[in-house]
Amino acid sequence: MKRALEKFFEPRSVTVVGASATPGKGGNDIIRNLLSNEYRGRLYPVNPRGGEILGIPVFKSISDLPEASDLAVLVLPASATLQALKECTEKGIQAAVLVAGGFAEVDNQGEELQGEMAKLARETGVRLLGPNTSGLLSMPRNLAASFFPLGKIPRGNISYIAQTGNFATHTMRYIMSAEHYGVARVVGLGNKVDVDESEVLEYVGSDPETRAVLLYLESFKRPRRFLEVAREVTRRKPVLLLKGGSTERGAQAAVTHTAAMAADDRLVGAALRQAGVVRMSKYTHLVLAAKALALAPLPKGRTVGILAPSGAMAVCMTDLCERELNLTVPDLQEKTQIRLQAVSPPFIRMRNPVDIWPSATIHGAEKAYREAMHAVLMDGRVDALVCILMMTDETGAPPLDFILDLARRFPEKPIYVSCSGQKKHMEAAKAFLEPGGVPTFWFAEEAFEALHFAVQCRQAMERKGRQENEG
Repeated sequence: MKRALEKFFEPRSVTVVGASATPGKGGNDIIRNLLSNEYRGRLYPVNPRGGEILGIPVFKSISDLPEASDLAVLVLPASATLQALKECTEKGIQAAVLVAGGFAEVDNQGEELQGEMAKLARETGVRLLGPNTSGLLSMPRNLAASFFPLGKIPRGNISYIAQTGNFATHTMRYIMSAEHYGVARVVGLGNKVDVDESEVLEYVGSDPETRAVLLYLESFKRPRRFLEVAREVTRRKPVLLLKGGSTERGAQAAVTHTAAMAADDRLVGAALRQAGVVRMSKYTHLVLAAKALALAPLPKGRTVGILAPSGAMAVCMTDLCERELNLTVPDLQEKTQIRLQAVSPPFIRMRNPVDIWPSATIHGAEKAYREAMHAVLMDGRVDALVCILMMTDETGAPPLDFILDLARRFPEKPIYVSCSGQKKHMEAAKAFLEPGGVPTFWFAEEAFEALHFAVQCRQAMERKGRQENEG
């Protein structure tokens, strides 16, 4: 299967059919994205007008190409896509990305046209991604085949498989501008006329560049095959899924989005759990969980130490952990409590969660947080730490080097940070900590939600390991 999709992810040459010299058009943005990411293969724009686009010679027709490229990207109206695809197969091109919408998600005529493309794929062996897709990103190959203006994309260890174009378009722009993790492979499946989620999951499951896989799906093209692949992949790496169309109204919306037909959500949930897939319920989780998995290690268990600058925050986060997130806020060992008490005023009883602010008023924020975080991380009952920093001009915004130092000293215990206070200090903390491997979140609840997914991933992988040993 890896070889079957290799031309999508490792193409030595790319043809862009419908390339344009007009800035702002999809056929122009694809060329710009490839150049911005320093794609090292051969690039062949095709447009009947010929000439040059961004300094690259343009071929007037597919038949004029000097070779059969590994991959073709068709940026054409739906009505012109089928004929261009036929010309690609006649040229010997064996893989194509079909960008256009207007197929089965729209009307019967579009469905018939999509059926013709499926027939062509069966008869010729050409592999098709889409239609109705934003394209794909394969950063180990410096490939950014998306019609959306992206610029230089950060390379990382997260792969997205999505029945939406968002992760190769505007959501990627958000990740690039607001987060500090990168991607390995990103695939917009579109209407799945040929290539489907099972094949791509199998590919990235054996991909050494991919640490974790996140999926957004509205339907399963081959449910049994997907579960078979997922059971295999989740032995080695986390697989997380947001399933769209899990309600009646959501399922109706999915039909008009990607022509997806939803299955009974209860049956889907049970099957996914058995396969080791972790389910998510919010779109934002696709970013929160990815950041946690990209930057920090998986926790060994589900116990969490909490540092908060407010008693109310400490109480509310404990309730969230215990009531909703299957996280345990354990009692600390006696020696840990003694260490914490040593840096706290006597009127505060130090326990988990730790109300850190009284200590900060005496010793300063840097010493209070540093000593308390170190003490909690030393505790054998704690698997992970969430620290809520309070930073303002008046109370101080201490240097945060000590947090990165603690993350290096305790590599088996993930540290997640959230902030409270002035926005400028929160932004500075995030910009400093995340490149050093400490996920940082605007709101405290987000840190605990991300930890919840990391714990679920660890549990799923361990469960799969036990099943294998018992088998």
